[in-house]
Amino acid sequence: MEPSYLELYRSGELHGRLEALLALLESCELCPRRCRVNRLEGETGYCRTGRRAIVASFSPHFGEESPLVGSHGSGTIFISSCNLLCSFCQNYEISHLMEGGEVTSDQMAGMMIRLARQGCHNINFVTPTHVVPQILEGLVAAIEQGLNVPLVYNSSGYDRKETIELLDGIFDIYMPDFKFWDKKWSKRFCNAPDYRNVATEAIKEMHRQVGDLVLDSQGIAQRGLLIRHLVMPEGVAGTKEIMEFIAGDISPNTYVNVMDQYRPCGTASQDQYIDRRLTAREYRDAVDAARKAGLNRLDSRDRVRLIFGL
Repeated sequence: MEPSYLELYRSGELHGRLEALLALLESCELCPRRCRVNRLEGETGYCRTGRRAIVASFSPHFGEESPLVGSHGSGTIFISSCNLLCSFCQNYEISHLMEGGEVTSDQMAGMMIRLARQGCHNINFVTPTHVVPQILEGLVAAIEQGLNVPLVYNSSGYDRKETIELLDGIFDIYMPDFKFWDKKWSKRFCNAPDYRNVATEAIKEMHRQVGDLVLDSQGIAQRGLLIRHLVMPEGVAGTKEIMEFIAGDISPNTYVNVMDQYRPCGTASQDQYIDRRLTAREYRDAVDAARKAGLNRLDSRDRVRLIFGL
């Protein structure tokens, strides 16, 4: 299956999308924060990122979902900073402390090409929301050097629907988080009381574009939607409601990773609700909630078998 961005490139549409996204940086409205700073002139807003993207690292990654990893890994490019900045972020040094350095479009392209030549099954942009135009600048250059693998949009779910619409036909695989259902908790931990409303609209648009996850004969993702949900202590994530939304409003055939790896990172140890790891019971209840909602394409990991004693 040819990546969809190649047809957009051949038709000239990809350049038009890039221009439209760059225009959003002049008074930045890329994400729901809508800071309206002129990032083209180096001004910064909530994400603290100006004209150039900041990259922390890039490498083949074997810890992602199995349809992304395959035998040669997912080619991850970790973008520094974030537009959500969760207090408990497990990549706190990258998101909050902004480890990494600024890169040019040619350097971004070089990362993509290098990962593809190493055999990675996809190019996986981790936390891309605030640097979508910069990614597309690199993509154009990478296509001209022969890039021919799917792109993965791996985000927090706090994505503006209007920006996602401009990505139609560019990303073949969307992998957003769905973090919180109740605005009380998204405000407390992410300063984003509108998280649920934003995420539901963005995820609906993602699914409209790419549909349910499609795998090749080797079980490698070619196109479609994966959703991640991090189960959190004390039920603050709203797992039951999120699973019901996915099954009812997106598709019961959605590929979902119900994740158990929460641990207190960042400033989480200072908050009484999330200053501990999950219990086995909390995770078991989360998986039960997903199945009761009608979801049956759940990411299978060794840790799941360990928790359930299978």
